[in-house]
Amino acid sequence: MCGNQTQPGFTHWGSFAEYVEIDFGDVNLVHLPEEIDYATAASLGCRFATSFRAVVDQGKVSAGQWVAVHGCGGVGLSAVMIASSIGANVIAVDISDEALALAKKLGADVVINAKNEKDVSATTKRLSLGGAHVSIDALGNPITCVNSVNSLRKRGKHVQVGLLLAEQSTPPIPMDTVVAHELEVIGSHGMQAYRYKAMFGMIATKKLNPQALIGKIISLQEAPKALTEMDKYSQPGVTVISFDEK
Repeated sequence: MCGNQTQPGFTHWGSFAEYVEIDFGDVNLVHLPEEIDYATAASLGCRFATSFRAVVDQGKVSAGQWVAVHGCGGVGLSAVMIASSIGANVIAVDISDEALALAKKLGADVVINAKNEKDVSATTKRLSLGGAHVSIDALGNPITCVNSVNSLRKRGKHVQVGLLLAEQSTPPIPMDTVVAHELEVIGSHGMQAYRYKAMFGMIATKKLNPQALIGKIISLQEAPKALTEMDKYSQPGVTVISFDEK
């Protein structure tokens, strides 16, 4: 939440290059444990780390709770794995059977294909025996945002992780329900460098297996094509760009 926040590739040049300048590296860089290879480490950026903060720090998920994850892209699949590792009962929602199959493999107890449901929120409430304790919009769409809020039980927490931009930035959240049921609507944005230690600890003890999220590894030369096709169908999981991949 730094007022002077900078992000390579957003506020200045960076991201897809052999060398990237990092501002204030003494506080923004973390030491990578030897047991984590570079491809796995790359997959942690943004998606996995963002989900870790959303589930652990913002959602404060605990064992035995019901957690609904709306959207099973990189962020959503990470949230499924992390919530499951804590001991929560996870419901994964998406419109892709392939993504839902991977969610199931990563720890989801129940999956819902939203294309086959008239009322995703009602189905989620029924399957979670009254509603989710924590529901996460991992996509960033007015539909998934509202579905997430409506999936909650009384005093539940909605965590908004997916970005809602431009004309989608003001979803019709049912504030009457938020008030009547004392729901919490929480934003979650990235993760602080100092919190990586806790995440690394769970990876080291095999509670988390982020490498299972890697769908494929491509070369830097293949990156432009992959980026321009992101709005089309792609295989489930995370695509990592590697300089070692020929």
